[in-house]
Amino acid sequence: MSTSTSPSPSGERDDLDSSRESASPLPSVRIGVLAGLTGILCCVGPTVLAMVGVVGAGTAYAWANTLYDGYAWFFRLAGLLVLGGLVAWSLKRRNQCTLAGARRVWPKLTMSFGIAVLTYALLYGLTTWLGTFA
Repeated sequence: MSTSTSPSPSGERDDLDSSRESASPLPSVRIGVLAGLTGILCCVGPTVLAMVGVVGAGTAYAWANTLYDGYAWFFRLAGLLVLGGLVAWSLKRRNQCTLAGARRVWPKLTMSFGIAVLTYALLYGLTTWLGTFA
């Protein structure tokens, strides 16, 4: 068996090459952080604007309360959609976008969900704490 990356005479790639592609890890941490950040963007966005100096702390606090009170579920739903979309995209890139492929990486999928929830909770706590100074 050849270890080169060139195609075999039949035009197909070696088994070793295809196993290298499917062995790449699922980027669970990045997926979880992006999903959690998207879910709490209603509070993080105004906070970042205040910390950069674009708006005042009082304005950021008012915007965050308005967004959180009126649209929190839309942001949370967007976070879940980002989580699902990034997982599907990542699995598709690895040619594992099947039920069997998802079963093989279910611990990583669970970790992505857990990191998303943890990111959301930490950022919620941070923005709530920063809101006490407004």
